[in-house]
Amino acid sequence: MSRVYVVGHQKPDTDSICSAIGLSYLNNMLKIKSIPCRLGKINPETRYVLDYFNVNEPMLLEDVKVQIKDINYYRNYYVNKHNSIYDTFMYMKEKEVTGAPVVDDDKKLIGLVTNQRIIDSSLNNLYSINTSYNNLLNVLDGEAILKIDDEINGTLNKDIFIVKDDMLVSKIIQNNIKLLIVVGNTPVIEDYLNIARISNINIIRTSLDTYSVNKKLSLANYIYTVLPNENIETFNEEDYYDEFVVKTTKSKNNNYPVIGKNGKCLGLIRITDINNSKNRKKVILVDHNDINNSVEGLEEADILEIVDHHKIGNITTNNPINFRNEAVGSTCTIVYEMFNENYVDINPSIAGILLAGILSDTLILTSPTTTNLDKKAVEVLARKSNVDYKQFGYEMFRRGTTLDNKTIEEIVNNDIKDYNSEDINYSVSQVFTVNIDDILSRKDEYIEYIDRLADLRKERMILLVITDVVRGGSYLLYTKNSDNIVSDAFNIENIEEGVFVDGILSRKKQIIPRLIEVMR
Repeated sequence: MSRVYVVGHQKPDTDSICSAIGLSYLNNMLKIKSIPCRLGKINPETRYVLDYFNVNEPMLLEDVKVQIKDINYYRNYYVNKHNSIYDTFMYMKEKEVTGAPVVDDDKKLIGLVTNQRIIDSSLNNLYSINTSYNNLLNVLDGEAILKIDDEINGTLNKDIFIVKDDMLVSKIIQNNIKLLIVVGNTPVIEDYLNIARISNINIIRTSLDTYSVNKKLSLANYIYTVLPNENIETFNEEDYYDEFVVKTTKSKNNNYPVIGKNGKCLGLIRITDINNSKNRKKVILVDHNDINNSVEGLEEADILEIVDHHKIGNITTNNPINFRNEAVGSTCTIVYEMFNENYVDINPSIAGILLAGILSDTLILTSPTTTNLDKKAVEVLARKSNVDYKQFGYEMFRRGTTLDNKTIEEIVNNDIKDYNSEDINYSVSQVFTVNIDDILSRKDEYIEYIDRLADLRKERMILLVITDVVRGGSYLLYTKNSDNIVSDAFNIENIEEGVFVDGILSRKKQIIPRLIEVMR
């Protein structure tokens, strides 16, 4: 099985990153080759967690669209420019392909040859020879009688002679030629060889007759001698399949060389071979099941599994999959359960990673989303990772909620999610901080920015939720003309920008359900 990408949602938070790391580790222990991935930049809170437990950040996954490298093209299929025309033709015939990339000694592409090109050139060039002594031996099934030169260049009946009569051998040798081809296994006596050595004449003997040698001689030429003088359309292995289809739809060509990152030729891709040869990337989604928050190109991938704790989203799959969705406070809690169910021990660093994901999403077990399963998981994982979970959790939030050197744009967009209720589009951004004064002192600037952002995104409302971890509630900032929505959702009589709502901590369980209710 090819490798599986385990990936969380866009704008990754700690639970998303840590659940991807934990589940990938579990899969690898179960002999399922997995790679933890991220869809964006690691935030300060998650960075602190990774550094604390000495765990590498997941690989950045740009997309899971099908690329040329995911197609079963003709890998390592090319010929060296010094191959003979005959050998190249037979190579293509063996592979049942009508074309072949031609490369230099460094495997850099220099051209593309086709069957038709070989046929045309063979008919038009029967007398000029530009090849190697060894190519001639191979094509003529010959015997090396005397080799003077590695390279043979010349024209038939001027520099190169074909003879059968041994009496003519002596006469022709005296004509200062480059190559003598003796057919029919005619003997070459020692006296003739001595003359040839002195005159620097190459001699090849073959069992073929004169007609056959004449017919095959030009096929011994280097393949580069018949390359067309035209630009070749190539594709990089990293190019996308859909782009390849668009570019080649109107083309009359069937064969296209594939080039790697280093510029070297990797093989050949043919239009006629690609329809049923795509290897879709394989992914496991964690901490989300909504296509709008997932990796780009997901529709071109094979989703193998989903592990999540959010409401059911809009992702569809081509085949039945394992879909695990539990009403717990963190995806990391579910991953912890999966370790237990598979009887796989959790080492201290992975235990710490899973612990951090749970503490982050449950606000150190104070969020209303917290369940007994979360609490039990924290108890075990804290012991396995040898940390005081409360002390670690508060330090994690302190490191992660600092807003120093961040712009309003960065703060608002760091964790903003889109929603739709009764065809009304809106977004909710949540910020965690232990220094609320910094935001409230610039309240008007924040409101002005989210107003502009809502207009740009064509949304009815943007709600900015600033959650104070220490105080245990959230301050609300919202776009213009949204007073009624916010006051009805949170039952606030005297609504105003920056109002504090005690106990409101969870976007998923407390905020979104209320907004959905009032927008019906």
